[in-house]
Amino acid sequence: MKTSLALVAAFTAGVSAFAPAATSSKSATSLKSVFDKYEGAIDFRCKKFEFDPLKLSETYSPWVPFFREAELRHGRTAMLAVLGYIAADSFRLPGEMYSFENVPRAVDAHDALVANGPNLQVVAWVGLFDLVITAPAIGALNEGREPGDFGWTTFAPESAEGFKKKRESELLNGRLAMIAIGGIATQTVLSGHGFPYV
Repeated sequence: MKTSLALVAAFTAGVSAFAPAATSSKSATSLKSVFDKYEGAIDFRCKKFEFDPLKLSETYSPWVPFFREAELRHGRTAMLAVLGYIAADSFRLPGEMYSFENVPRAVDAHDALVANGPNLQVVAWVGLFDLVITAPAIGALNEGREPGDFGWTTFAPESAEGFKKKRESELLNGRLAMIAIGGIATQTVLSGHGFPYV
């Protein structure tokens, strides 16, 4: 008897997992979302795309500008990393330390340059940039500064619509680059080849 009750309870619990979820009586259009405020709620097809499976924008709503700042910064860094990774397989800086004989592949550069010391300079310069530029920029987010805006608008489009499209393009390209640099590094290590990584 106990076994059959346990089986019925387990079966009922399993079936309830496939039951339709209760819907809210509120209209979906009446709810405001963080995606209404920021650009970037589109996918590569320019369709609406609001991806927040952990509900971080709701749980940590005061942190949303910081999240966007971090996304933009990581995207910009990844775009530079993709270019740099490909360029390092094609040409090198002058000097014996950077030659193709000492560092045959771009993936080997990290270990070679850590052993010889220049990576400490990179860490120091990035740390200085974070201290002088990034920390005040993050603090200014609470005072109305737009995430990712450093005031460098020399090449910005004149129209508001063009500027919005450029910002969405930057987000999509940054998201792609974040995935691409991981793929490039993985393919280089697995295949043992440089560019084109096949």
